[in-house]
Amino acid sequence: MANNKSAIKRIQIAERNRLRNKAYKSAVRTLIKKYYSAVKNYSGEPTPEKMAEIQQMMSAAYSKIDKAVKRNVLHRNNGARKKASLAKAFKELTANAS
Repeated sequence: MANNKSAIKRIQIAERNRLRNKAYKSAVRTLIKKYYSAVKNYSGEPTPEKMAEIQQMMSAAYSKIDKAVKRNVLHRNNGARKKASLAKAFKELTANAS
């Protein structure tokens, strides 16, 4: 257990940051899963409405990933890798649709 005031404060700050990081990572994972499910739905039955939904999901996921990187929750290379995998799935989808 902490013996002085500064150590107690560092424990409190670490816990606060852990909860913030957990929330960001969870939100990123959720948005990525929603994006992939939207891609799967579109590949089964392509419609313009589903394509618009994919675009919206991709935008939301990109935004959350960028915010997590900006706040040092994710490393910038990790964020770039996640965005690249989303872009790759979209590119494969549009290549198959054409």
